[in-house]
Amino acid sequence: MKAAFHVILIAGICVLSYFIFESIKKPLQFNAEQKRRYEATIDRLKDIRTAQVAFRAEHRRFTGSFDTLIDFLKNGEFRVVRIIGDLDDSAAVAAGLISRDTIRVSVLDSLFRRGFAVDSLRFVPFTRGVEFELGAGIVRAGNVDVPVFEAKVENNTLLHGLDPQLLVNFNADRVQKTRFAGLRVGSLEETTNNAGNWE
Repeated sequence: MKAAFHVILIAGICVLSYFIFESIKKPLQFNAEQKRRYEATIDRLKDIRTAQVAFRAEHRRFTGSFDTLIDFLKNGEFRVVRIIGDLDDSAAVAAGLISRDTIRVSVLDSLFRRGFAVDSLRFVPFTRGVEFELGAGIVRAGNVDVPVFEAKVENNTLLHGLDPQLLVNFNADRVQKTRFAGLRVGSLEETTNNAGNWE
């Protein structure tokens, strides 16, 4: 009888230990995977922001179309003014020996590293072909119309497949801290200076 009690007690301790271990392991795994996915997605949103700012510099507006943005990156050019001569040399300036020449440089080569996969810009990392939501518009700030854009993805898409209850808890925390359960750069509702909600 005593031996059977010890066996049951040891089995109970083993089961309890397993559940304690699992209760600690699940949040750690969730946090590690969430961090990995967030880092890759933030990098992609920063690339979208860089592309949008360049697009605005050339077109005086943002675009709500990935097709337009990607075409601009692949085929667009910047106008760059090159100064020939030394502006610090007052004699050269007075003699009119300073000249300016406008050249055009590739947008893609100017902004991104060689081999940058521009066609992947639209896709949320760790999803199977899901695109970021992209929009552009005008917001009235004071008496001025300000062009704005927004690119975003919700956590339910980005963190799909992770523990559902931990995802619900994480979403509640993100809404409390950033008013959005996901990652977003820019805003269609207010001027944010193209900031991301992770900054």
